[in-house]
Amino acid sequence: MLYHFSEESDIDVFIPRAKQNRPDFPAVVWAIDEQHEYSYYFPRDCPRIVLRRNEEISDEHQELFFSHTDAAIIVTVESEWYSRIVNQTLYRYHLPESTFRLFDETAGYYISEQVITPSCIEKIDHLVERLIARGVELRMTTNLYPLRNAVLKSDFQQFGIHRFNHAKLP
Repeated sequence: MLYHFSEESDIDVFIPRAKQNRPDFPAVVWAIDEQHEYSYYFPRDCPRIVLRRNEEISDEHQELFFSHTDAAIIVTVESEWYSRIVNQTLYRYHLPESTFRLFDETAGYYISEQVITPSCIEKIDHLVERLIARGVELRMTTNLYPLRNAVLKSDFQQFGIHRFNHAKLP
């Protein structure tokens, strides 16, 4: 299954759009696969860092990022977003897989250059409970910059940094 998450409940079609931060990239519709959908159980502009442990994790990265948990996935957000996450309602749009091609396997991103009509729309709430049910460890921090800097200074590859332009400056 491929999905698009939105705070809007009334999208009839998805029209390919250019990304503001990628002016050289074609206009596309973005989708996420079911395996990675948890990374979108957040308000749209919520800055977050997603860390995923895999079987090849080095001892250094295990110690640096996962030493105090047995979770395979950790999502860290700034604590001021907590109430918005708890109270957020999202809409999960089911999208036809046949029109998409894989863009990023690690993140589960797919793209299509076609206009897409969703086949189904689901109301999604209780986002924290959904994360917990998927075995995701949700962490709160006052500021994401120290974690972001540690991730970027390392050679760890199993991470995602989402909407960081909305992170609080240190």
